Amino acid sequence: MADSAQDKHLPPTAKRLQQAREDGQVARSRDLGHFAAVAAGLGLLMAAAPALTQWLRDLLAAGLRFDVRTVATPAAMLDRLGQLFGPAMLLALALGAAMALVALAGALLCGGWNFTLKPLMPNFGKLNPLTGLGRIVSKAQIGEMLKAVLLALLLGVVGGAYLWQQLDAFALTQAVGLPAAFVTTGERILSGLWLLVLVLAAFALIDVPLQRFLHSSRLKMSLQEVKEEHKQQEGSPEVKGRIRQRMREVARRRMLAAVPTADLVVMNPTHYAVALKYEDGRDAAPRIVAKGADLLALKIRDVAREAEVPVLQAPPLARALYAHGELDREIPYALYSAVAQVLAHVFQLRAALAGRAPWPADLPPIAVPDELDPHHPKAQAASAEPA
Repeated sequence: MADSAQDKHLPPTAKRLQQAREDGQVARSRDLGHFAAVAAGLGLLMAAAPALTQWLRDLLAAGLRFDVRTVATPAAMLDRLGQLFGPAMLLALALGAAMALVALAGALLCGGWNFTLKPLMPNFGKLNPLTGLGRIVSKAQIGEMLKAVLLALLLGVVGGAYLWQQLDAFALTQAVGLPAAFVTTGERILSGLWLLVLVLAAFALIDVPLQRFLHSSRLKMSLQEVKEEHKQQEGSPEVKGRIRQRMREVARRRMLAAVPTADLVVMNPTHYAVALKYEDGRDAAPRIVAKGADLLALKIRDVAREAEVPVLQAPPLARALYAHGELDREIPYALYSAVAQVLAHVFQLRAALAGRAPWPADLPPIAVPDELDPHHPKAQAASAEPA
């Protein structure tokens, strides 16, 4: 069952945020771009105001000069218009390019650099008119529309109020000369535009954190989604369980394959089995080549008997070796004496069977430290003590 919007209350994970960036979903503030572009344009105009004013004067003076050839020849008139239009177009293009670069920098400042081609890939699901209608009337789109209406309304109110206040001043410019009128009119227009820039700045200060909050809200996850993502990253418990089971089976087969090469199997008598091997000149102490409990212990015993490996019933030693010994490692130091006693007896039996030595006496009781036998009361009491 799909998670409802009310279930998605957990913040997005790092993987969810990265996936959103790959899909082209980042927090962008249009108001920040508008503010940056307009502020940069006004800044450039103010920085170039003296040169721009002089250029406009020259352009107007050149435009108001006519001669007989210009009036009589239409082609000359077109050339004249081209000469006047070219510099104005270059100025507009330079100013527009600067404003576009600043707007791009503002967008990068809000959401960072993110290059992806996924939004350009064809998505036929967007051709569904019902889906498109749902996006148009969504809360996000309605919110953006209301915000745009509010911004336009505030800009109109502030601009109208400023023009109303400066109406008399604009009317007085008709009484002064043209150069002075250029200067005073330009200053008043720039002052009014800076008021509009302040309105855009206020909206940008609100919109940047708002867009980040909305972006994070859209990417919120439910508890089930977090669990599914964790499963994808770490692997599902079922898969990991099967892997562990397969590893145990491989280790079990490897152990059983090593039992025929062992020198001795110590048992308890059916619960534990430990296969030992000692190679003179290679090992400093006997190694544990296989060990198991219950059914695996019986399997080790059967494989050892088929391979004619001696099987010795020594419950305390078998329990101690199983509890404290590690596979493919040498036996614990505290059990050296007990294992050496057992191996010596086994080697004497082999020599006697081969006719190279007399038959040995019965194996005396094997001394195993009480604290190493997990069934001994001392070991059980030690394990029950708090750490």
